[in-house]
Amino acid sequence: MSAVSVEEHAAAVEAMLAALGTRTAQRIPLAEALGRVSFEDVRSPVDLPLFRNSQMDGYAVDSRSVATTPVTLPVSTVIAAGPTEAAVLASGSAAKIMTGAPIPDGADAIVPVEDTTVPTVGSVTIERGRAAGAFVREQGSDVRVGTILIEAGRALEPRHISVLAAVGFAEVDVRSRPRVAVVTTGAELVDAGSALTPGQIYDSNGITLAAHLQASGAEVVAVARSSDDPSRFREILDEAAQSAELIITSGGVSMGDFEVVKDVLRPLGGHFGSVRMQPGGPQGMTMFDGIPVLSFPGNPVSTVVSYIMFARNIVRKAAGLSPVLPRTASLHEPVVSAPGRRQLLRGRLRDDGRVELVAGPGSHLVAALAWADVLIDIDSDTTELAAGTDVEVWPL
Repeated sequence: MSAVSVEEHAAAVEAMLAALGTRTAQRIPLAEALGRVSFEDVRSPVDLPLFRNSQMDGYAVDSRSVATTPVTLPVSTVIAAGPTEAAVLASGSAAKIMTGAPIPDGADAIVPVEDTTVPTVGSVTIERGRAAGAFVREQGSDVRVGTILIEAGRALEPRHISVLAAVGFAEVDVRSRPRVAVVTTGAELVDAGSALTPGQIYDSNGITLAAHLQASGAEVVAVARSSDDPSRFREILDEAAQSAELIITSGGVSMGDFEVVKDVLRPLGGHFGSVRMQPGGPQGMTMFDGIPVLSFPGNPVSTVVSYIMFARNIVRKAAGLSPVLPRTASLHEPVVSAPGRRQLLRGRLRDDGRVELVAGPGSHLVAALAWADVLIDIDSDTTELAAGTDVEVWPL
């Protein structure tokens, strides 16, 4: 797999990860369903409203008895919202009723309390009559049994949670998340917050890849770090393969000594080589005990760019999320690019719709990645682009 194009490597990765797209249903509590993707159409098991009820605080009446106003009627009962015996409206009377309370048989309209006066205890004067159906919420007027509330493949938002709760769902079937393990490598890596000794750096790739995977809808089942010891790396891979459907490694894939990922996986059938892109040239891919392993270079920017270009949309598709696609923007300034490699430069979209460079192509410029919001995609045959030229940009 030496010196292939981005497109060629992306196609090989997609083929290796094809099985990731086969998902099953997972039943989870509704309270945990925010952001998850519905597995199938969700239909209402009940009518909404569940029963005829009052839209207002007021009086339930037979509309014929208030056709001429003002009229004074006896109040035969008081009906509150909540558990209650089924009520029947006595002929020629009114029932005092609260918002949401069931409407008694014999009543077909609600007179709001503000359209009434109370001349004596036990009676009410209706100052303004109401036609049949006024302020009555009929059973099923919102949703009927069997109505599709949420279509399959919908990422659940608070509004979806609301309607599912309203029709009585305590659990919901969602699309299972792709399970991914992250393994960073390098004897120089230490946890953030640790005291550094000469030659050590903080391990940012593990938490960074985990964050990108979670944003893509994946379940991160492990974030581990290996030294450059092959036996330790193999041990971590064995552990990760027990729970993961995909393993992503960072580091250990270049041309130097102590490249533990390449040294362990190449004898197992792994393919390692160069992709014509910058940053992120060194890449690897392996099937390890039936689990696909994507191996990215260890420089932090290279790791992120590799994930975006080769894995993000595959993981998102498996999770049921829509792909992140490039858009077109005009360059704010001229760009010079080295020939032979597809450049993915950090950029920032301006208020005027143009895109400006944030930093150079160096794969160690981590802060610039935080300041950027897109990758500017420059093809391998281009060496110069003038300000105002339209380019593709990938959202970060």
